[in-house]
Amino acid sequence: MAVDRPVALDEYPIHQAPLSMKHVATGDRNAYDRCIFHVFDHEGRALLIVGLGVYPNTGVIDAYATLSRGDQLLAVRASDALSDDRMNLSVGPLRITVDEPLRRLTLHCDPDPDDPGSLAFDIEWSADFPAVWEPHHTQRRGDRLMLEGRRYVQAGNCTGTIRAGGEEILLTAGEWTGTRDRSWGVRPIPGEEGGRAAEEHRPEGFHWLWIPVRFEDRFVMVIAQEDADGYRTLNEALLVREGAPDAQLGWPRTDITYRPGTRHPERAVVHLADPAGKPLELGVEILRSSPLAVGAGYPPATDWQHGSWQGRGWTDRRGYDLSDPATQRMAAFGVTDHAARFTLDGQTGHGIFEHGSFGRHDPSGFTGYDSVAP
Repeated sequence: MAVDRPVALDEYPIHQAPLSMKHVATGDRNAYDRCIFHVFDHEGRALLIVGLGVYPNTGVIDAYATLSRGDQLLAVRASDALSDDRMNLSVGPLRITVDEPLRRLTLHCDPDPDDPGSLAFDIEWSADFPAVWEPHHTQRRGDRLMLEGRRYVQAGNCTGTIRAGGEEILLTAGEWTGTRDRSWGVRPIPGEEGGRAAEEHRPEGFHWLWIPVRFEDRFVMVIAQEDADGYRTLNEALLVREGAPDAQLGWPRTDITYRPGTRHPERAVVHLADPAGKPLELGVEILRSSPLAVGAGYPPATDWQHGSWQGRGWTDRRGYDLSDPATQRMAAFGVTDHAARFTLDGQTGHGIFEHGSFGRHDPSGFTGYDSVAP
């Protein structure tokens, strides 16, 4: 039996439970701690998504990066055994460095030494606004708590380089936006049978929106999760300005125009209200899309999902054709991140319109899992 010893983080007065920082305060195998970054230009030419997660109770650390350009998506994924050094945010060719907490981070991907056209990048992510909490997120299947997460979100700018296909893309300040989400708690990972809860409590429908938007002088965050009948289980609409109190923007209601025959949004209007009740409209124009089930390891991906044990030192690189009907079918039942241009009060901003809609959703007119926009 291995000897259990303190780890370096135990030197600091940061403990939340009478445990080593090596351990989490739950035995749930689905415990997780991870992040996601979105890096995109303002013309919709490229969308880079980078993420890293640890799964303490299954002993896994993994990371991924996807780059969407044209109809092509390049992906890098890596997985390994989780070590005791939780300050080391690297796995395989992917690395995240916290240079100044909540202010500056570096995103890095080594190239494939055998492929000069492989995806690689060096990016400095700098915050323009303070990080803000998202609502405490819980979700049950029957009586079982399936998801409980604490999250914060932030928007900023990015500089550096992305290399792919023999081309070097310069990230120029003012022409690129970066958003990020940081979360931890309990969230389902592969490898567990659903049992009675999965068989008897399959959701009839799920409708999700997560919308962080960076304007020059403000940051707007909108979240909405609804059941099949439109009952809202998660809700947030927040306006953040440096040096001013955060302002709630009412009960967001979103009108989405979908591409005919799909649930792929082309544009939208998010109806908000300022604290005095004045109506506000957040306009959305989709510029570029990247399905999280394609390359990024989110359900219902069949080639790799977060938290799954791949063995030590596993790295995988591959490309996807986003115009391939098989790819589109898989993407249709997962969440997609859309880089978008936004308008509000005469200003133009940029951000992510993350959306997933599956099954029945009465407010949208969707009647089941095979229902699409006319």
